[in-house]
Amino acid sequence: MFDRRVFAHLDWILIASAICLALLGAVMIYSTGGPTAPAWRKMVYAKQLLWIVFGLLALLLAIGINWGTLVRFSYPLFGLALFFLLLVSLIGKTGLGARRWISLGPLSFQPSELMKIALILALAKYLGNRGECIRRPKQLLAPLSLILVPALLVLRQPDLGTAIVLLVTGLGMILVFGLPWRYLFFSGTMVLLGIPFLWSFLREYQKERILSFLDPTHDPLGSGYHIIQSRIAVGSGKLLGKGWMAASQSQLNFLPEHHTDFIFAVSAEQFGFLGSLLVLSLYLVLISRAFLIARQEKDLFSALLASGVVIVITFQVLVNQGMVTGLLPVVGIPLPFMSYGGTSMLTMMIAIGLLLNIRMRRYLY
Repeated sequence: MFDRRVFAHLDWILIASAICLALLGAVMIYSTGGPTAPAWRKMVYAKQLLWIVFGLLALLLAIGINWGTLVRFSYPLFGLALFFLLLVSLIGKTGLGARRWISLGPLSFQPSELMKIALILALAKYLGNRGECIRRPKQLLAPLSLILVPALLVLRQPDLGTAIVLLVTGLGMILVFGLPWRYLFFSGTMVLLGIPFLWSFLREYQKERILSFLDPTHDPLGSGYHIIQSRIAVGSGKLLGKGWMAASQSQLNFLPEHHTDFIFAVSAEQFGFLGSLLVLSLYLVLISRAFLIARQEKDLFSALLASGVVIVITFQVLVNQGMVTGLLPVVGIPLPFMSYGGTSMLTMMIAIGLLLNIRMRRYLY
């Protein structure tokens, strides 16, 4: 399965940064419970470690997969991911007011996370086969359909955060491919003009999140609670933090979703500004290495695939940081590698494996 030369061309810095972030996330998840945590909280930590192991196995699989097989099965993989999204609406597991998971015995997975990789593969193949800039509006119909269909299915669950990730990733790849700027300007203008229309389609809790972003005191015990408590957690860490296992905001359950969307706030409270800089530096290293792989690739399919991975990771990191610090509305986007979530961990590790595959292919073939 592996050529011995593979190991000579692995980007060990990229691998190390991903693993460090994943392990740091597991440590933060453990710390949210404290030494007297109930058994179910300790199980969350154990499950995350198990998902990291599965993620590393998925990374190895993505490295070793034959490039021709990857290209050939891009559309079938997209179709399979789309099938699972449709299946969610029929037999999906409901949690926190949304139907997003499919249960397989004791385990469950989130098809919308897997769709991120499937969409990147399908778009890279479609655009890669074109080989030229999109010059006419009708050329956008097929790629926009690839983006909008899964995004709308995810929005119905409802999962606004993941739907936005799919839209931004897909549109970003089209822009990288060569979308004329006049189309981008026209689309942006239409979105701005359509905001009043789109507002009517938002669910009530989504409207409340946006209003609370503009003014967290609008509903301090409701929709504004997440933002207020997250700011308190980040600010209370100060320069050096409160110390390991001393995150009172999470251990006393003041900070909601502390092991998922707001895991960075837990880290900031315990390790302060300097610890936060370390975490952000790891993300900077990972994203910069990924960007370098995308920039150096000459093959169009490979360049688009790498660009899609860079976009999906970078966008999630930026939006999550904006949520935690109150600079953006809370839309439920996890922090890659650090937030609790098995399917999310598998997706991100597969993405890193695809980047490594692209880089090694350049040297081996």
